[in-house]
Amino acid sequence: MNVEEYRKHAKDLVDFMVDYYINIGQRRVTPTVEPGYLRQLIPESAPEEAEPWEKIMNDVKNIIMPGVTHWLHPHFHAFFPIGCSFPSLLGEFLSDGLAVNGFSWAASPCCTELEGIVLDWLGEMIGLPDQFLLTKPGSKGGGVLQISASDCNFVVLLAARHHAVKAMKRNDPTAEDGALMSSLVAYCSSEAHSCVEKAAKICLVKLSILKTDEKFRLRGSTLEEAVKRDKKKGYFPFFVAATLGTTSCGSCDKIDELGPICEKYDMWLHVDAAYGGNAMICPEMRYLLNGIEYATSFNVNPTKWMLVCYDCSAMWVTDRYKFMECLVVNPLYLAHDQQQLALDYRHWGVPLSRRFRSLKLWFTIRSYGIRGLQQYIRNHMQLAKVFEQKVLDDPQFELKNEVHFGLVCFRMKGSNKLNEELLDFINKAGELYMVATSLGKEYVIRYCICYADASEQNINYAWDVITRAASKLLAKK
Repeated sequence: MNVEEYRKHAKDLVDFMVDYYINIGQRRVTPTVEPGYLRQLIPESAPEEAEPWEKIMNDVKNIIMPGVTHWLHPHFHAFFPIGCSFPSLLGEFLSDGLAVNGFSWAASPCCTELEGIVLDWLGEMIGLPDQFLLTKPGSKGGGVLQISASDCNFVVLLAARHHAVKAMKRNDPTAEDGALMSSLVAYCSSEAHSCVEKAAKICLVKLSILKTDEKFRLRGSTLEEAVKRDKKKGYFPFFVAATLGTTSCGSCDKIDELGPICEKYDMWLHVDAAYGGNAMICPEMRYLLNGIEYATSFNVNPTKWMLVCYDCSAMWVTDRYKFMECLVVNPLYLAHDQQQLALDYRHWGVPLSRRFRSLKLWFTIRSYGIRGLQQYIRNHMQLAKVFEQKVLDDPQFELKNEVHFGLVCFRMKGSNKLNEELLDFINKAGELYMVATSLGKEYVIRYCICYADASEQNINYAWDVITRAASKLLAKK
């Protein structure tokens, strides 16, 4: 493909995508294909000779699109919102086109510097204390863009483990690291994301999963009891993962209770606010951040609820030197003459290679402004309250979560099997797409406001689909 062919095909692809966005509501939310469908339609081996672009795009339309689950559909209510907006798409396009690999300042100065600047912007927008921000006087903190919240949870656990082992070696300098790690224990709630458990497995540390209260929150008293119990057994408590906006039900751990316990026992407190943290750009939601001054690290996913395309997970630490200590490797071929004065983000995560992610975040914040993003999030939260009220007003259904954000958890009054059949019936019809969670021992349906331009009309449509399905299911029984 030469330059002029690229110019033409790129414009055609933009038209294709714009038509997709305009007409997406006319499609089923979920595809009807069966596992293995694509292998039957694509040749077993790659082509020997180049194929024309027109043939490739025909296959996109006829083979790929029938297998797409439409995350941007007005009636997609599963999981969490997927960030996507025209400014973010343009930022992604520019990032890929520039082909920058920003592993160090010297590799592309603007890539490193814009990332630091835009993370300070975002940190201020969500109300993080100055200790998390790169340029505030006296701060040792700073922000970085990771691939996902899973990466954030992993690298902070890695850093916390490094410093815990270091502290233990002060009492036993000759001990092997592996022997010391066997006594480490980290904590999270039963509602924490599975990526915390995965990070603990990779880091080879014990993870104690603690019970939550009736609102599915981890409380300080529960944590302290577990810490005392483990210390008596000879374990070394060192890390706590708290959540703002759990995946199952949007609950928020009590950071103001967990923080003092972490300070008392010298434990690293990480706050995973992948979903809920986005709402903190609205000042009225920051009561959920009470106690954030105790945190050692914090992450939020603008790709979940701030219209920024995946991948772009923002993470901050209060001490970048402490955080980087276990990740710094300096081969000669990566050395440059400004490394004493500039950040090198290759020391802030596992990968060496780093995409120019900050462009799409920068484009999105500037294009919407803080007020525009606040309006978008407030609309989702208000619509969730509308849906919540419909659940409360219908005697067939019951509400199962405290609705903070854009997520409502509900179920029919009846057995778990009844609710499982209801969700299956709705999803197979293709008019809506929702997923389930388990709260306590109950099978619960999650309804999340995901569509960027959601309105009350979408809520009414969804509730009509749900109640009609419930009536048909009960009539069959």
